[in-house]
Amino acid sequence: MAGRGTPATALLVKRGVGHSVHPYDVSPDTPNYGAEVATALGVPADRVFKTLVTEVDGTLTVAVVPVTGELDLKALAGAAGGKRAVLTDRALAERATGYVRGGISPLGQRRRLPTVLDASALGFPTIYVSAGRRGLQLQLAPAGLVALTGATTAPIATP
Repeated sequence: MAGRGTPATALLVKRGVGHSVHPYDVSPDTPNYGAEVATALGVPADRVFKTLVTEVDGTLTVAVVPVTGELDLKALAGAAGGKRAVLTDRALAERATGYVRGGISPLGQRRRLPTVLDASALGFPTIYVSAGRRGLQLQLAPAGLVALTGATTAPIATP
């Protein structure tokens, strides 16, 4: 299963963005899932980022933050030019992105949503994000992620 492409990997190939694909085996019900993914990949947890679908003033917005922290909804709202942000309903997130929870990638979504990447990502040569399927991560330069998603960067995570 890990060998099959996803919309995220297809987008990276189509646009010629350098990346690598990393399968891992962690149960989706594992507590502290992100940290376990980092351990399974053998990389520092602050380089592994989770993708969260939110609503900023009613507009679906993607937040990409390190698994070592939490999303600061107030900071996200400000970075996205809004006043209020909330996490969106799981079913709505899945419908909007075309991915299932635990496998939502910031890349290759059904429709391109406004995206905010935590500024900490810029401190690394590469980061890891979901490849669009549970058990599969992408490693790519933060600049590649920003270029493909049109993301803004801002400090939106708290430790």
